[in-house]
Amino acid sequence: MAVYFIAKNRLVKAASFQTIPNKWSPRWTAIVRRSSTKQPAQPSDGGGGGGGGTRGKAAGGWMTWHGVLLRWTPIGLCLAAAIQWHLHNKELARRGLHRTASQWQTNVYCCLPLRIFSRCWGWMAERRIPIPLRPTIYGAYSTTFGVNIDEAEVSDFKNYRSLSEFFTRSLKPECRSVDAKACIVSPADGKVLYFGSATDAQIEQVKGVSYSLEAFLGPPTWQQEGHARGFPECCKHRPSAQDSALYQCIIYLAPGDYHRFHSPTTWKPEVRRHFAGELLSVSPKIAQWLPGLFCLNERALYIGRWQHGFFSFTAVGATNVGSVQIYLDEKLKTNRWIGLEVGTHKGNDFDELLLPEDTTLQKGQLLGQFNMGSTIVLIFEAPKNFAFSIQPGQKIRVGERLGCLEEENHPAAPAS
Repeated sequence: MAVYFIAKNRLVKAASFQTIPNKWSPRWTAIVRRSSTKQPAQPSDGGGGGGGGTRGKAAGGWMTWHGVLLRWTPIGLCLAAAIQWHLHNKELARRGLHRTASQWQTNVYCCLPLRIFSRCWGWMAERRIPIPLRPTIYGAYSTTFGVNIDEAEVSDFKNYRSLSEFFTRSLKPECRSVDAKACIVSPADGKVLYFGSATDAQIEQVKGVSYSLEAFLGPPTWQQEGHARGFPECCKHRPSAQDSALYQCIIYLAPGDYHRFHSPTTWKPEVRRHFAGELLSVSPKIAQWLPGLFCLNERALYIGRWQHGFFSFTAVGATNVGSVQIYLDEKLKTNRWIGLEVGTHKGNDFDELLLPEDTTLQKGQLLGQFNMGSTIVLIFEAPKNFAFSIQPGQKIRVGERLGCLEEENHPAAPAS
């Protein structure tokens, strides 16, 4: 106890301790007194308050070049963006249109380094995860995104070396059955974003938001042996026959869905087009906000024919989903490194490959995989009595019926 009082007296003397009743504790007063002796007083630069002008001239102050560039300028840009956003939404409301992104908002979004980010995510997803950590990581992912691991062919988390292997897991054969009576079935597990007619130049990606059919498919010709070969007439925004029309169906694969996709019908793909576009998010909220989203993004488009005419199958890339693998097309390389360029808007730039003439895909045949959730777009020709068997927003699984001809829906009664 005596040692304590001696140490306390020395501390008080060193700090020139003086009691300030009813305000601060003795210890706090000593610390303040000691620190205040280290900084010499700055002369006032005029004006009452002594030091207001000094603060204005200090490094990083609001009235210096440093302050204008790093403080006032960001605030001004944010205010200008907010005003533009408000005026754009007000104009859309006045015209009774769906609230969507303006051109400058689209350009800003496309300038984000999403391709670089996706490549970094792909590298990370390929890294080996230590075995003891796998159940915790994959279990948390499954709980967050609703993964049904009991359907997987391998249900033990410890057998998946990396996140990428877990994303592209295969299912037990009995978990998905293909509707043999439907002329077209779902190619993937996912959510139906939109479906309907596609006979006009502008077709809808979701309700009230459209995109250009020709911008999505590319020019209506492809090269074969040096000669231009035209698309079917239906692909030029008019049916090839009086009783035919174009239809479309868009299916969104969420991160928790089965990531592989299958052939929706029996058909012959003839040509592949790879559009090296952006890697924007294809979530339903972004699809409702950004017109022409599927025309901007990187995509692998396969064009061919089925029993009713023209048929196309498109796997659309997205943020974190730059890598799209098609098993029958080993030459396809997506999410290539393009350096530090961002927001390039490549538009209709694409590379093209003619597929072997004997290429045929059967209904339900495994076709490829995404490394995470993405979108599949089907555009096809069918008779006018074709009818979809789905609803917007419906959850659907591989092999379930998308649609069929009306006589298939209502077969004729047997003769008595």
